[in-house]
Amino acid sequence: MSDGSLVAAFFDVDRTLLSINSGELWVRHLWRTGRLPIGEAARTLRWILQYRLGFLDFEAVTARAARDYAGREYAEIAAEVGTWFDVEIAATVTRGGRARIEEHRRQGHRVALLTTGTRFVAEPVARLLAIPPDDVLCTELVVEGGRLTGRHIPPACGGLGKVARAQAYAERWGISLERSFFYTDSYSDLPMLRRVGHPRVINPDRRLRRYARKYEWEIETW
Repeated sequence: MSDGSLVAAFFDVDRTLLSINSGELWVRHLWRTGRLPIGEAARTLRWILQYRLGFLDFEAVTARAARDYAGREYAEIAAEVGTWFDVEIAATVTRGGRARIEEHRRQGHRVALLTTGTRFVAEPVARLLAIPPDDVLCTELVVEGGRLTGRHIPPACGGLGKVARAQAYAERWGISLERSFFYTDSYSDLPMLRRVGHPRVINPDRRLRRYARKYEWEIETW
């Protein structure tokens, strides 16, 4: 039940556990390798801007992006992303994030990733930080016969979707969200920050920084 006695520490990934936005760097990777038409690049960058401003329709964008991968082999994409992650992303894990994860573990708290991204990036981050797959909450793509179908499992893990996934996770493991923590940089995560008992603001964007100061939430730089 969600009113259980256990405590969880939920961590956003981009610009929180990582010092960068992995989505932006993946777009650059595709552009450098000549596999991203200019129209798609512009569309993706527009989505990233909308995300930063807190105006992104997570369900619509996820549905549109998932369609682009219909028919692709999951293992092939995972292998490419894994190689790219090792070269460009692994070194951007923040010291503050690593230290805070270890603090929570010492206190007996359950540590989970809670990210808008998919498992393609979330799982390499989780492996690097010794977080089991069951503790990775992210946007899930539908795979059948080893291939992506072009669909996702709603809700996408953004905005209120993060709250829904965190609540289901809490019910599964007997976690009290009222006693739990959530670390993020993004104003778009405000619903989840309001849902936990211990909101933690890390490397915040401008809107979240203003909100955090108004309500005297703790702000940290990692």
